Amino acid sequence: MRKMVGAAIAAGAVLGLGACDYIKFAMHLPKDRNVLFWSVEQRDFAFRHLELIPSLKYNTMKRGPAVHAFGQGAPLKLNAADGAAPFDMDRFMTHQRAVALQVVVDDKTRLTRFGMGYGPTDRWTSFSVAKSFTSTLLGAAIRDGYIKSVDQQVKEIIPAFAGTAYDGVTIRQILTMTSGVKWNEDYADPNSDVAKFDKVMPDPGEEAIVTYMKHLPREAAPGTKWVYKTGETNLIGAIVMRATHKSLAQYLGEKVWAPYGMEADGFWVLDTTGKEIGGCCISGTIGDYARFGQFILDGGKAGGKPVLPEDWLAQATTSRVGIGEPGRGYGYQWWTFDDGSFSARGLFGQAIFVDPRRHIVIAIQADFPTSKEAGLWEERVGLFRAVQQAVDAEAGVQGRPTVR
Repeated sequence: MRKMVGAAIAAGAVLGLGACDYIKFAMHLPKDRNVLFWSVEQRDFAFRHLELIPSLKYNTMKRGPAVHAFGQGAPLKLNAADGAAPFDMDRFMTHQRAVALQVVVDDKTRLTRFGMGYGPTDRWTSFSVAKSFTSTLLGAAIRDGYIKSVDQQVKEIIPAFAGTAYDGVTIRQILTMTSGVKWNEDYADPNSDVAKFDKVMPDPGEEAIVTYMKHLPREAAPGTKWVYKTGETNLIGAIVMRATHKSLAQYLGEKVWAPYGMEADGFWVLDTTGKEIGGCCISGTIGDYARFGQFILDGGKAGGKPVLPEDWLAQATTSRVGIGEPGRGYGYQWWTFDDGSFSARGLFGQAIFVDPRRHIVIAIQADFPTSKEAGLWEERVGLFRAVQQAVDAEAGVQGRPTVR
């Protein structure tokens, strides 16, 4: 037993873990890189420690010399939907299996909660919250002159798409997921496109996602049908990397992560060809997810300089296409609400919610028990609404639209 503990201490030291954490790590270490089919126990551990999974590689976004420090505001008083009883935050955190929540109003932290042994310096994976980062980098690449506009055809930057279902599709159409190319995003189906794209053997000189996507069929005319496709955000990432000749982590680090003042290094998981997965898997602290929301709320400026084209956020964060749900739509990789708010949204409960009218940012990280999350997401929207109503009550404003 003494030798086992000694070995655990030594191995844990190499990984930056204590002996107990190392034993837990060894017990719950996922054997493959397909996160969709990890057990709940594996996810609970690995989502905090993706950099320790041997099958996953990553690139790092280094923090800069200064941190964007949120002020400390008074505790925010939240009420339940009936407007009278207090919002049951303990139940919310437990039911959501949330590990972290931060509410920022007017650049001041008004509410912070942690769960499941998580703390403010821990990093957690983003899942599809990364999509909103990737679309932001595409906007930066347009401002920097690497890409002409969102109306360029995809094949102009990735010639392998000539003669495929993506021939004639514009960057704007993959930003809004209206390419018309057929795709299956069923997270529970091991034969779905979202489960298979990371396993493809790439053709020589191509990113794996390009090899996979160029063989997909078309099911609708470009611009006529919205279908949620992680693969298309991965294409946005490939476009940005090809145009800038930089990795996504490097470009994000240069444009936002360091100059805006993230508090800790972050990292971005790579695909099997060594490229960042544009539609998934940034890891950062809850505070740094909130800082990204604040960066967007601040108009996309970092270090006092604009990062995005002047009209980018007006286009990106308002509805460009309907998604079949009343009062909701989709922008440039942001989910939109008719009250003017919008959110980044990731599988298993990750979110950054931004309400420009009320100067609200909400960041939340979780591990939902299943990928079938509709009811849990609606509970999340209820929290957004409670925060909006609390801010309105403080300002003495009544009858203002909220998310629905």
